[in-house]
Amino acid sequence: MDERKRCFEQRYQTGNMPWDIGRPDFNLRQVLATYDIPRGPALEIGCGTGDNAIFLAKSGFDVTATEIVEMALEAARKKAKAEGINGRFILQDILETDIEGSPFVFVFDRGCFHSFDMPEKRKRFAQSVARHLVHRGYWLSLLGNADENRQGPGPPQRTACEIVEAVEPFFEIIVLKSGHFDSNLKPPPRNWIMLGRRR
Repeated sequence: MDERKRCFEQRYQTGNMPWDIGRPDFNLRQVLATYDIPRGPALEIGCGTGDNAIFLAKSGFDVTATEIVEMALEAARKKAKAEGINGRFILQDILETDIEGSPFVFVFDRGCFHSFDMPEKRKRFAQSVARHLVHRGYWLSLLGNADENRQGPGPPQRTACEIVEAVEPFFEIIVLKSGHFDSNLKPPPRNWIMLGRRR
């Protein structure tokens, strides 16, 4: 088992999950309200306990949601069932195998892209996302912002240059702006909102 997966499994087992806020992130809601993203097959990478995937399904997408932690996936399936959502929730790593149901019109990740420390892994992640999208399909990523002078723990932080270096070969970057995560932490961690369109 790789170290990243082991770390996330331990966080779910201990309940140390500050990203699990019990609602869809307002950044996702705002992007869908602002940009003309067509409805159709959508993929969420790293769906956690399912709040964003359920929101996407309610917003008209045919959702496939992936996760590498079985405990999180079980919680997501229970939430979806309670909401009457028929999305597919699967235990799968996009860097290891292709996701069934592609090509997608929209891919969303909240805190997956930023979890890779090595530039080549981030570039590989961006390339994998592009491979799963239709031509001109969209990818929205919410990731930690290195411009934050944080005191204490928080999400991994990336610079704008690191994002562009990984993403730009495969995507036209439509939006790259500073904001903050929807969070129960006070103050909420700063983030980057990156919306790209596949080349």
